Amino acid sequence: MAASMIKAATAAVSAGNMMRAQAGRVGTAVAAQRRLLHAAAPLRGDKLFVHRDTEKNNSSIAFEFTPENMKKVEAITAQFPPGHRAAACIPVLDLAQRQYGGWLPISAMDEVARVLQMPKIRVYEVASFYTMFNRDPVGKYHVQVCTTTPCMVRGAYNIFEHLQKKLGLHNGETSEDGMFTLLEVECLGACSNAPMIQINDEYYEDLELADVDRIIEALRKGETPKPGPQNGRKAAEPLGGLTALTSEPVDGAHKFRTDGKL
Repeated sequence: MAASMIKAATAAVSAGNMMRAQAGRVGTAVAAQRRLLHAAAPLRGDKLFVHRDTEKNNSSIAFEFTPENMKKVEAITAQFPPGHRAAACIPVLDLAQRQYGGWLPISAMDEVARVLQMPKIRVYEVASFYTMFNRDPVGKYHVQVCTTTPCMVRGAYNIFEHLQKKLGLHNGETSEDGMFTLLEVECLGACSNAPMIQINDEYYEDLELADVDRIIEALRKGETPKPGPQNGRKAAEPLGGLTALTSEPVDGAHKFRTDGKL
């Protein structure tokens, strides 16, 4: 009995030493990035949930949906049962944001509440919860750099720092000419194509620094750079070609392409 207890205690000590050693290696790796974990949060907590009137954002600035967008609002709300117009809050807020140049003033939220016949506070809750809604003005091109783990290990910090220098902006800032807003963000869901950035509605993936320069210069010239992978991939397929479903099917009930294409 005593021998078993000693053996168990020894194993526990050994496991603890291994965990401490592993934690030390992780800490060293993180320190090598020379980045602070809180650097990805340019907005303070009160900013996320509190509105304060400014010259550009106050309830006295009128907002109305254009006739064309009002037709879209009615088409959206028609998809929901009577008495449940509030279910259309997210797409209608998105429509308001697009109409107002990429951000949501308080007056636009109030108009959404009126149109959907719901309390204003419910609209504020939605708009302040989802980071896709911008409650401050953004530039014509909203550049969002993902720095979550897959992108980070593929060089996202280098891309972010390169963009800071190229645009002359820090995290969360907008250029004086209103052309660019730069923001460091969490996962954008394109991990297989890391590193990547989102500019407005488009994803630019599999990036090198030269690709970033080319994309930014194209935008400055008023051009539209081709979105998606920038290294020749069509989507998220392996760079070396297909690695599965490359042989003949095991029976006649299954058919696979034989030309090697997706």
